[in-house]
Amino acid sequence: MKLSIVILAAGLGKRMYSDLPKVLHKLADKPLIRHVVDTALTLQPDSIHIVYGHKGEQVREALHDIDIDWVEQAEQLGTGHAVAQALPHIADDAMVLVLCGDVPLINPNLLQMLCTSPEPHSLGVVTVELDNPYGYGRIVRNAQGKVVRIVEEKEADASIQSIKEINAGIFLIPAANLRSWLGSLNNNNAQGEYYLTDVVDLAVQENQPIYTTTTDNIYEVMGINDRIQLAKLERYYQTQQVQNLMLAGATVRDPARLDIRGTVQTGRDVSIDINVILEGDIILGNRVKIGSNTVIRNAKIADNVEILSNCVIEDVVIGAGCKIGPFARLRPEARLAEDVHIGNFVEIKKSTVAQGSKINHLSYIGDSEIGSKVNIGAGTITCNYDGANKHKTIIGDRAFIGSDTQLVAPVTVAEGATIGAGSTITQDTPPETLTFSRVPQKTIDGWQRPTKKKI
Repeated sequence: MKLSIVILAAGLGKRMYSDLPKVLHKLADKPLIRHVVDTALTLQPDSIHIVYGHKGEQVREALHDIDIDWVEQAEQLGTGHAVAQALPHIADDAMVLVLCGDVPLINPNLLQMLCTSPEPHSLGVVTVELDNPYGYGRIVRNAQGKVVRIVEEKEADASIQSIKEINAGIFLIPAANLRSWLGSLNNNNAQGEYYLTDVVDLAVQENQPIYTTTTDNIYEVMGINDRIQLAKLERYYQTQQVQNLMLAGATVRDPARLDIRGTVQTGRDVSIDINVILEGDIILGNRVKIGSNTVIRNAKIADNVEILSNCVIEDVVIGAGCKIGPFARLRPEARLAEDVHIGNFVEIKKSTVAQGSKINHLSYIGDSEIGSKVNIGAGTITCNYDGANKHKTIIGDRAFIGSDTQLVAPVTVAEGATIGAGSTITQDTPPETLTFSRVPQKTIDGWQRPTKKKI
C-alpha cells in the first residue's frame, strides 16, 4: 500500500511558557519533532506531510535537510481541520498515518503493527490503558468489544470518564474515506474545534471496520504539554539508553548520572563514572575508562584509552592507549595517535599529535602537527592567530619544547630539536640543536624594594 504520514505540529504549546514552538523543545538534545520524523522514516513512507502553524519558519528550519511536504494551518481549528490541510497533497489510494509532533518516543514496532491492517480499508487507532486517564479521549466499545466512539474529556459524562482505555492520537485511515469524513465534521463541541476523533463515529455509521493496536508502555505514546512532562520523558529515555549501553558491555557507576544525547557504540569492559554526558555519534573501544564530570561529543575513541575527570572532548579521534586529563579540553579536529598523553589544563584544537608524544601541563596547541615522542613542557603556546589569519606550527619527531615557550606560527621545529625554557621562537629551528631566546639575567646591587609612605 501507499503510505502517507501526516505529522501534526501546529500547536501553540501554551503550557510550555516559551518563545520556542513546542515541537522544537529538545529531548536528549534533539527536537521533539525530529524524534517523530526519524521514526516515521523507518516506515519508508511515500511521503511525509508536516502541518505547521505557530512560528512555523523555525520548525521548517529545524528539518531543512529532510524531504517534507510542508502544510500551513493558518488557524488552529482542531486536529480534524489540521489533517484536512494536508489531504489535497495525498492520493485517494494511500493510507494516511497520523502522528503527533509532540509524541517523541513512539515505537516503530508499534507503528508497524498498526500498519499491518487486518482488513482492507479499515481504520486503525492506537490505544493505551491508564490508571489515571484524566485529560485524554476515551475509547468507547460496545458489548461485543468493538470501538464505536472516541469521546474527548470535556465531552465525557461520569460513566465515560470512568473508562481507562484512551486514544493515543495515532490513526491509520484510508485517504479516500478520510477525505469524505473530514468534510462531514462539525465543531459543535465544548472546544469549538473539528475533532479528528469524530471520524470514528462516521466510520461506524458506514460500517467501516475499526481495529485498535494497544501498547502497555505509556511512555511510547506520551505527549508533552509542559516542562514537567518533558523532564519525565527525558528520564525515561535516558534510563532506556543507559540500560542498552550496559547490556552491550559497559559498566556505568550510577545509571541515573549518565546522559546519552545521541548514539553510542561501546566495546567490552568500558567503565563510565558519574556525571558524564555523551552527545552526538560516539564510538568507544574496548576497556575505555571515562572519568567523572566529563563531556564527550562526536568522538571515536580506541581501545585502552583513559579519560580522567572533568574533560571536554568534541569532534576528535583518539588512538589506542592514550591518557587524557584531568581538566583537558580537546576541540574539533584534534587527532591523537597511539599512546599520547594530554595532561591537566591542556587545550588542543585542529591539530595532530603522533605516537608517544606528551603534552602534560597548562598548554595550548592549535593548528599544529606534532611528531612522535615529542615532549612539550608546561605553559607552551602555539601562537597560531595573527588577528586575521590562522597559521601552522610543525614540531618534528623527538623534539623537546621547554616550559613557558611561545611558538609564533608559521614556524617549524625540526626533528630532535630542543627549545630552551622561556623562549619565544619566531623562526624555524635546525634539527638536533638547542635553540633559545632570553634577555640576559642581571642583578643590581644595592637595590631596595619600594615601601609605602607613612602618613
